[in-house]
Amino acid sequence: MHAVMGPSLTARRMRVRRAWCRGLMATTMVAVGVWHGQAHAAPATGMAAHRAVYDLVLSAVGEGDVVTAEGRLTFVLSDMCTAWSTQQQLHVRTVGRGGDEHNSDSDYAVLEDKDGSSLVFSADQTENGQSSPRIAGEAHMGPGGGKVHYTAPIVHDVALPVGTLFPVAHTTSVIAAGQAGRTEIAPPLFDGTVETGALSTYVLLLAREAPPVDTPFAALAPLGAQRVHMAYYNPTTRDMGPIFEQGMRYFSNGVADRLDLDFGQFRLAGTLREFRLLPVPDHCPAAAPFSPQHRPL
Repeated sequence: MHAVMGPSLTARRMRVRRAWCRGLMATTMVAVGVWHGQAHAAPATGMAAHRAVYDLVLSAVGEGDVVTAEGRLTFVLSDMCTAWSTQQQLHVRTVGRGGDEHNSDSDYAVLEDKDGSSLVFSADQTENGQSSPRIAGEAHMGPGGGKVHYTAPIVHDVALPVGTLFPVAHTTSVIAAGQAGRTEIAPPLFDGTVETGALSTYVLLLAREAPPVDTPFAALAPLGAQRVHMAYYNPTTRDMGPIFEQGMRYFSNGVADRLDLDFGQFRLAGTLREFRLLPVPDHCPAAAPFSPQHRPL
């Protein structure tokens, strides 16, 4: 859910990646505490492992070349006992004023420890059938900050500031802030979709909806929900504006619907078309050893 038609392939790639990572990390992020003892740690919230599919349709066009756009987003969150596995696939098709068609496909996979201490990530992008360099690596956080070790597209390390949240923890913090009656939060985020480290985020908590909520999915209707708006900034660039913005309605279990994805030149509205809860492990050992292994989609 990021820009597909930018001034360059790099810009398009960044916006698209930002989109799916942001928007559908929203689709669900499970009760994750951040690093134990950190002041920014969010209280545990009841979240749900699930699979969700969103239809994306054009809702507005700007001053750019795009006249038609559509897509589909698939999001899967699985409970791995000591970690959360997140997989996202996004397809966006656009048509320009001259009739030229552009297809962008993004695959994103993450394994995030539930204590907020580490993240294994991989992001792939294809533009009209041509693959872009993969972004991959592993990040670690502690009370004094953290570090990302990128293994692709080039090997390098980037420091993460104190208070940086990984995707699940970031979503958990957003939901917890809304439930606490806050109107805005601005936690830094690292999700592995850019090569420069953490992103700055600014989240507005908007209208809340008391249950029963208007939704075609019976499992979601009894839950409270809240509208949110998120903007993402890259602090390593001189750009004053956000690299991506999105709106959504969050249910209290972390599932999102009614997406609004702003790609700059156009906007897509996302509707939750398929949704099902996923099974959780029957028993998770209290001290089970766990060695994160990233698995591609």
